[in-house]
Amino acid sequence: MTNPEIDRKSPTLAEIASRAGVHQSTVSRALTADGRGVGAKTVQKIRTMAAEMGYKPNPAAAELRTGRSNLLGVLVPNLMDMVLAEIYAGIDAGAHESTYSTFVSNTQDDPELRRSKLSEFQARRVDGIILGDARIDGDELVQILKRQGIPYVLVNRRLAGHPSVTTDDVLGGALAASHLLDLGHVNVGIVAGPSFASTCVERSHGFVQKYLMAGLRVPEGCIINSGTDASGGYEAAARLLHENPEITAIFAINDFAAVGVMGAIRDHGRTPGKDIAVIGYNDVPLSKYLPVPLSSVRSPMFEMGRKGALMLIEAINGKKAQSQLLEPELIPRASTLGNQPADDAGRVHL
Repeated sequence: MTNPEIDRKSPTLAEIASRAGVHQSTVSRALTADGRGVGAKTVQKIRTMAAEMGYKPNPAAAELRTGRSNLLGVLVPNLMDMVLAEIYAGIDAGAHESTYSTFVSNTQDDPELRRSKLSEFQARRVDGIILGDARIDGDELVQILKRQGIPYVLVNRRLAGHPSVTTDDVLGGALAASHLLDLGHVNVGIVAGPSFASTCVERSHGFVQKYLMAGLRVPEGCIINSGTDASGGYEAAARLLHENPEITAIFAINDFAAVGVMGAIRDHGRTPGKDIAVIGYNDVPLSKYLPVPLSSVRSPMFEMGRKGALMLIEAINGKKAQSQLLEPELIPRASTLGNQPADDAGRVHL
């Protein structure tokens, strides 16, 4: 017995045009990602009718007809990172809104691997590329994209003069500093992350500038570059605590580094949130569930990815991309506020 769902062929554009009472070219344009040149009501009518008739687009034929693959390539340092995974989820959602598909590759922040992944993307004929791994120490990949006229947008990390969607990390660092200043912390340290990432540099800069505005200096010896994971945070904090025992608070440039910081504090015989305050960045979901809930600066990760995808698709369609800075938010919890009462999200209301 045959299966009618399998046997049924996808209707042709001509058949959809006949039923809709429009020209075949109108149907073709209405079924593209942006429906360019067709009125919104007509686009909706044709797309609804096509869905009802069981129309299934042929990607290969569409690419031949339009010169586009409707594919976006995404480069990130490590998709196992919870922050990058959330950003990628937003990218994929934004792409889906405009009938684009995405695929992602890890680069481990390795320049040679980045170039290799770019070649793979070009072989797949992607329409544009989202970079989540831009470097401020001279980014050859961005220059290649710009030189070759390939549409691109940066997310998470940014570079001056290049289109990006990022959190205002200078402001985020300042929010962390203001919180610790309000709590009376004068001797502070920073687990600063790698020096090639704008996120780390700008968060640290915003923090240091806020202390300077309060008439206080964060000594260079209290700012330690590190890895961005828990082990990197642990090693940097262990060094800070050994070399600067007077420190009463530590700002880590992301939550995973902050988890490592709290481990180092514990192993030095002290208690996070009581003896030494700790504040992280991004406010990943696990922050509120830690034994000592982590104060953090919240970054709108999903929305960052979604806006980045939509910006790239606009650039593919010829619109000039305008960089966006998203607003961070301070989320205070027990790691800076001790045992004060918290709400269901682990947040302490000041």
